[in-house]
Amino acid sequence: MITKEYIVFLDRATLLAELRPPSFEHSWVEHPACPPEDAADFLWRASIAITNKAPITRELLAACPKLRLIAVAATGTNNVDLDACRERGVAVCNIRAYAEHTVPEHVFMLLLALRRNLLAWRDSLRQGAWRKATQFCLFDHEIHDLHGSTLGLIGYGNVGAGVERLAHAFGMNVLIAEHKGAAEIRPGRVAFDEVLARADQISLHTPLVEEPREATRNLIGAREFGLMKRNAVLINTARGGLVDEAALVTALATRRIAGAGFDVLSVEPPSAGNPLLELKLPNFLLTPHVAWSSREAMQRLADQLMDNIEAFVRGEQRNRVV
Repeated sequence: MITKEYIVFLDRATLLAELRPPSFEHSWVEHPACPPEDAADFLWRASIAITNKAPITRELLAACPKLRLIAVAATGTNNVDLDACRERGVAVCNIRAYAEHTVPEHVFMLLLALRRNLLAWRDSLRQGAWRKATQFCLFDHEIHDLHGSTLGLIGYGNVGAGVERLAHAFGMNVLIAEHKGAAEIRPGRVAFDEVLARADQISLHTPLVEEPREATRNLIGAREFGLMKRNAVLINTARGGLVDEAALVTALATRRIAGAGFDVLSVEPPSAGNPLLELKLPNFLLTPHVAWSSREAMQRLADQLMDNIEAFVRGEQRNRVV
C-alpha cells in the first residue's frame, strides 16, 4: 500500500527558488507566511512540514500528531523544539553547505567597503568635495589594504572555510580561533583571546547556542572588544545574538574598534527597534540578513531540501538533526 504524504510549507515566501515536485505520491500545500496562531490549522493534516523560520513548538507538535518529518529550509534549527521532536519521534533535517560561496562573498563585500571607507567616500562626493579639490584626488579618508593583514575566524565550518579561501586569495594571514575558554588548543587553532588580540579583521561563523557548556550568546561583549586592536573590524554574518549589541554601539562610538559590518540582529525583523538601526556612522554597515540569499545559493538550498525529503520517504537518513 502506497502512503500518500501530506506536505505543508509554512513560509514559502522566504525562499525565492524553484522547488521540483517530490518523486513520490503526495499532496502539497504552501503558505507565504505562517502567523503563530494559524500554525496548528496549517499543519494538523501534515505528515511533512517545511519551515524556514516559522516556529515549531512543543505545543504545535502536540496538536499535529501526524507529523513525521520537519524539513528545515535553512541550516539553523533554533526555531524548532528539538527535544520535543525527539520525545515524539519526529525527524528533523536541515540544509548544509549551500552558502559556502555566497556568505564569504558578502563577508568580503563588507570588509572591502569598511577597509576602503566606501561610505565615507560616497558622502564626500555627494557633498561636492571632489569638485572643490585643488588636485586630482582626495585624501580625506583612510584606505587600508587587506593584503598582508590578519583575519581571525571564529567558527570554522563550510562558510568559515570559504572565507579562509578568499582571504588567502587576497594575501591575508588567517587565524582560526579555538572555542572560547577551551582548556586545550587543537592543532591549527589559536586561543580565542589571542585571535581577538592579533587579528585586524574578525569574522563570526558560529551558531547561536544556548546550552550552558557551549553557549555562544554574547560571545563578543565589552571584555572582548577591550582585547581587540583599535584598528580592528568585526564582521557578523552568522547570528545576531553572538554579539552584545549595546557593547558594539559603545565600541564603535568611542572608536574602540575601527568598524563593523553586520548582516544579522538579535531579533529579526527588528520591529521594536534596535540600537544598531540608529547608527549613522561611516564605520558601520548593516544589511538585512541577506548574505545567504544569492539566487544561486537559494536554488542549491531548494534542491537540497527536496533531496532531504525524498531521502526520508525512502527510509534514508540525510542531513538529520534528530
